Amino acid sequence: MSFEYTSVEDAITRSGLRMVVVGGVPSPWGEAAKGILHIKRIEWAAVRLAYDSEPLKAWTGQRNGPVAMYNDERPRAGWADILLLAERLAPAPALLPADPAQRALAFGLAHEICGEQGLGWARRLQLIHAGLHGAGGFAPRAAQYLAKRYGYSPQAGADAGARVVQLLGLLAGRLHAQQAMGSRFYLGNSLSALDVYSATFMALLAPLPQAQCAMDPATRAAFETVDDSTRAALDPALLAHRDMMYAQHLALPLSL
Repeated sequence: MSFEYTSVEDAITRSGLRMVVVGGVPSPWGEAAKGILHIKRIEWAAVRLAYDSEPLKAWTGQRNGPVAMYNDERPRAGWADILLLAERLAPAPALLPADPAQRALAFGLAHEICGEQGLGWARRLQLIHAGLHGAGGFAPRAAQYLAKRYGYSPQAGADAGARVVQLLGLLAGRLHAQQAMGSRFYLGNSLSALDVYSATFMALLAPLPQAQCAMDPATRAAFETVDDSTRAALDPALLAHRDMMYAQHLALPLSL
């Protein structure tokens, strides 16, 4: 499975699947989308996000990534929309359960990782708060930009750490319960999108080593900013699961 980077102008004229991705950093939403396409062996062309590109904005309706564009269909920017598109384009291997109750559980847990107020959202608020208060995290300029997008307020930033701890506990508890039943995965005994999301979102707390994920030192330092409560909540089972996923199911090194 491989992908190529192409220009916005070239991507617009192509058919098939094209996806706008953030370059240079392991953005977990983008890495999760890449991982899903990798597992399903869906060929696609990658476009690096250029925030000042007017053609890109006109084409996708976004100044954000990831955004999946398939033929002349509508843009798909949300994590669930991208997952459902991938499931349609390559039904096997399925990354969502067929059973309705298990499918609902999958979407619920995935929202707690990827969705608004989920792990990624709360962790970004936590890093924004740290950056604006001289405690590591995002550089002040980046923190100020992201603050507008994530509805930052001093209270929301102060509360974000507790939410991160709560969600890490939820995920670790799920993994431990599954392991007690002999499974390495979040749902049943088979790989699902939840495993991809959990593995890729760990980048916001413990990025992969530099040889596997080449990052600017300042960006890596920002991502690795953790307070004592967050560090205690980052259960080794979460990182062991991440390592298993990259060793057996996802592509290394990351192509950023």
